[in-house]
Amino acid sequence: MDHTALDLSLDAAALTARLVDFRSESGTEKDLADAIEQALRALPHLTVDRHGNNVVARTNLGHTERVVLAGHIDTVPIADNVPSRLDENGILWGCGTSDMKSGVAVQLRIAATVPAPNRDLTFVFYDNEEVAAHLNGLGHVAEAHPEWLAGDFAVLLEPTDGQVEGGCQGTLRVHLRTTGERAHSARSWMGSNAIHTAAPVLARLAAYEPRRPVVDGLQYHEGLNAVRIEGGVATNVIPDECTVTVNFRYAPDRTEEEALAHVREVFADCGVSEFVVDDHSPGARPGLTHPAAQAFMAAVGGTALPKFGWTDVSRFSALGVPAVNYGPGDALYAHKRDEHVRTERILHCEERLRTWLTG
Repeated sequence: MDHTALDLSLDAAALTARLVDFRSESGTEKDLADAIEQALRALPHLTVDRHGNNVVARTNLGHTERVVLAGHIDTVPIADNVPSRLDENGILWGCGTSDMKSGVAVQLRIAATVPAPNRDLTFVFYDNEEVAAHLNGLGHVAEAHPEWLAGDFAVLLEPTDGQVEGGCQGTLRVHLRTTGERAHSARSWMGSNAIHTAAPVLARLAAYEPRRPVVDGLQYHEGLNAVRIEGGVATNVIPDECTVTVNFRYAPDRTEEEALAHVREVFADCGVSEFVVDDHSPGARPGLTHPAAQAFMAAVGGTALPKFGWTDVSRFSALGVPAVNYGPGDALYAHKRDEHVRTERILHCEERLRTWLTG
């Protein structure tokens, strides 16, 4: 397949299929970033910059308000679901159709077909969203060129099935280690079983009652869960170490420090010998009271919902830019072998954004 060019005259559904056919698992986005950069540089109303495999394009029309439209160009590993396939019901199948190349296609169509928007626009296409936070391309751009991301309001075209989802919950991952003493399992009383020592941790998790706080009018739902447990040396050895990996998804009314303190408090008397923070990304408040957000809601319609997962609206919030999630994909099908998107949802999303930016 020719990976040298993107035709932005295609409608957003056809363009989604073209994007899906570019393999771009996290860490392998260069070909797609090259094609996006080439397509955008052909548009005379845009200024285009690049940092690594992250492409940023902007209008400079002198408007008093600037809106950022952002989306990641990477996917999870392909599961025999590329190339794309369009069925007779108007459903497009393939890796990234939902998360989030349909959103990226909408961005590209708006960039190509709205040369004179009613607000200045910034389009951000970034890599490595689906992997560890320290690899995230939006984070790299924010560190190296924060001025590229300046704006009054941002829309992240993550999959929301055409509904606005405000803010996002934070995510904290910790390793809780318990220790014991090795011994032969035939003489277990000569040792101390570290896996058994982890029982209070699991009991505390099983009994945990998550909060469901209302933040700026949206009800979030926290969760504290074991997502992995590791221990054991051999089938005839009493283990001397066990690690329970715990993920805390917390509402955006908590700071990072408050979330960490809460998790420490939950397990304070559970016999944990070592508490290690493995990954931590804060949440973001909904930001729906901003005038641009209210105008956006009026244009796209519907009722805003909370975002239970973590998204890069958090990074925009940290930069002082209120942001929401709004995209054509359905998050329920993200990362699945049968990932797909309804083409009518892609076209509807594009039309709603165009109405907002030209009305």
